[in-house]
Amino acid sequence: MSSGTLVRSLGTAALAAVVVVSPANAVAAPSPPPPAPGAPAGGVAGLLTELQRLYQQAEKATETYNGTTAELKKRAARAKKLDAALVTARRSLSRGRDAAGQLAREQYQGRSELSAYLRLLLMRDPEAALTQGQVIQRLAAGRMAAVQRLGAAEKRADELVKESRKVLAEQRTLAARKKKDRDTVRTRLKQVEAKLASLTADQLAEVSGLERKNTDQAQSALVASGALSSSRPPTAQGGEAVGYAVRQIGKPYVWGAEGPGSFDCSGLTSQAWASAGHVIPRTSQEQWRQLTRVPMNALRPGDLVVYFPEATHVALYVGNGLVVQAPRPGTSVKVSPVASNPVLGAVRPDPAGTPLASYQGPELPDGATDGSDEGYGASSAPAT
Repeated sequence: MSSGTLVRSLGTAALAAVVVVSPANAVAAPSPPPPAPGAPAGGVAGLLTELQRLYQQAEKATETYNGTTAELKKRAARAKKLDAALVTARRSLSRGRDAAGQLAREQYQGRSELSAYLRLLLMRDPEAALTQGQVIQRLAAGRMAAVQRLGAAEKRADELVKESRKVLAEQRTLAARKKKDRDTVRTRLKQVEAKLASLTADQLAEVSGLERKNTDQAQSALVASGALSSSRPPTAQGGEAVGYAVRQIGKPYVWGAEGPGSFDCSGLTSQAWASAGHVIPRTSQEQWRQLTRVPMNALRPGDLVVYFPEATHVALYVGNGLVVQAPRPGTSVKVSPVASNPVLGAVRPDPAGTPLASYQGPELPDGATDGSDEGYGASSAPAT
């Protein structure tokens, strides 16, 4: 039996329990049976626990990588804006310096308001003196404004140069961190590969059977809790997000990918909602932290189901107890039971939205639930 038969053993129900920790609704799946007599140390359950631990480390590493990549994109966008602002500021500064130079030349040539003021004192006609005095005042005010504009332009250009240098330094730091994060992902993938390679065919079969049993128990617990009701319609945006996610079924999982040809878990959920005109955070941890949490017994299509204690995996709920997810390297976007991974809770991107009066979910393509979640090849780690 190949590792392909592991069927979600690296990402499904945890050994001891599958826990739903949404504050308003907690459900725990039964613990697996004790190891059979004569089983290796820790037994099959121990193997599943170890694989689960390695899986979570790999997921955490990639979401850290995603977070760093997202921050690097923000800094790059900020740097671009600063460059444009600096060009504008330098043009303004150049115009200000030209005006200041003209003012200096006029004063040197005796054509400034100072020489005009001296001429005013020598005039015999009071009326003409009053009129010319007003003109001189306006000239003086204009030249004072030119000097002030020059000072402001110099200050603005100075500030922009300093901020630009700061953003550039941050970009360099983030680029170095991204490389470190990528190396961490590769290390975790190799650890998972090594663990898989150490298992015998019998051990793989036993772990797969235990995994399926735990998933079934967890799914049954969610059904019993009322968490998987199909009667709650989404909002219009939620329905659009579901439609987008379903259209991606069959596309490959790639670390850090946000489409259109491939996705990772949070790349799929963030792009699904972006396609509906609603921007949400890029990573699963930030989706869990920033979006509104909802109890599992209130799920509606479009909600995000977050997995593992550190919120390192996420999927999009489509109704009828199913989610669309990008599982992991070596797999493709697919439909899975909600309990195919240990559930942390659920969040709703559009809590203020009005649910549709009626809703018919998109038809799932043939083979939408096919495929295992195997394939932790190190070659699937980020290339840059």
